Amino acid sequence: MATVHHWTGLEAKALRLALRLSVRAFAEQLGLAVATVSKWESKLAATEPRPDTQAILDTALGRADASVHLRFETLLSEMGSPGQSADRRRVTTSGPRAWAYESWADDLDRVVIALSRQDFVLADSLLSRWLARFRTPELDEKGLYLLARSTALLGDLKRDQGSVVGPLSAQHPYVGARAVFAQLDIPRRIAQLDLSLAVVAEMSGKLEFAARRYEALAVDDRLSHRDRARARLWVGTALSKDGQHEYATRVIQAATRAFEDLEEPEDWSVAQQKLALARRGAGDLTQALYFVDIARSSGTAASPMQRVRLDTAHGHILLSDPATRDDGLLVLDQAARTAARYGLVHQLRSIEGIRAKSEGPTGPGKR
Repeated sequence: MATVHHWTGLEAKALRLALRLSVRAFAEQLGLAVATVSKWESKLAATEPRPDTQAILDTALGRADASVHLRFETLLSEMGSPGQSADRRRVTTSGPRAWAYESWADDLDRVVIALSRQDFVLADSLLSRWLARFRTPELDEKGLYLLARSTALLGDLKRDQGSVVGPLSAQHPYVGARAVFAQLDIPRRIAQLDLSLAVVAEMSGKLEFAARRYEALAVDDRLSHRDRARARLWVGTALSKDGQHEYATRVIQAATRAFEDLEEPEDWSVAQQKLALARRGAGDLTQALYFVDIARSSGTAASPMQRVRLDTAHGHILLSDPATRDDGLLVLDQAARTAARYGLVHQLRSIEGIRAKSEGPTGPGKR
């Protein structure tokens, strides 16, 4: 919720517009003369209400609902945009910008939740609201941090949608966010973006490059223990995709132990799934089914993305055995329906690739 530390005519006009009231109706609601409100609107930041009137405006804003607060903050930001008077810019920079930052941070928390549920429409709407509002030269350090975080989340959104190559891919916002975090000198965030860029490289088929980057980041002190363990897991993933299944198994098992020590059940479950695929690639279908069953029964597949990944892994393993081929196709069909429903393009491509390969010679370990 916005809080005004010092009212001028500018903030008063923004509140009237946010409440969607005429000058007369606004004056009546506040118990003031129409001429008083008209004076505020004509002089804006050049006039200040009396102390008792400031308290009345505080009360009016405090009683307003969340939608009014959002419109109020947006109006103040627009009134202080480039091209307006110096007085207006001064007011927006010293006061309203702080309130906008608070709403911006709240919206980014909502974006994280939306992405965890693969609600891409909501996430994109929230991010677009802020990425289109400010230009980099306008922002102080807090604003630049929020800009970089927003840009990184845009990269996550595009990556989850399967956009990993081309000018509108995840790579572009990741590179942009990394540059801003470098400007702010925040090493941990820079390393996290390096990790995200390695994931994009792996998803686009650059397995050897991705494996090298993961190996370097797995021992990078800028990252948390959890992120370093994730890097080790993704080393194994890249190795498995490259056909080095035995080596991948050992690397993934080490990451699994790290997640267990860190008490990270979701990452531990993902590691079991990756371990299952490595064993499938090695031709050990018994172990592959064992590990995928552990992943499926761990109870952490709450998001559509993880459900699709688990079903895809399970279907891939079942499809590798002629005796369970039909079951595998059914599981893949279920994964494809969920992926299509949530717009998980990369997962759909993976499922289509698995189906296409299954039409040729099949058997344990065949890709």
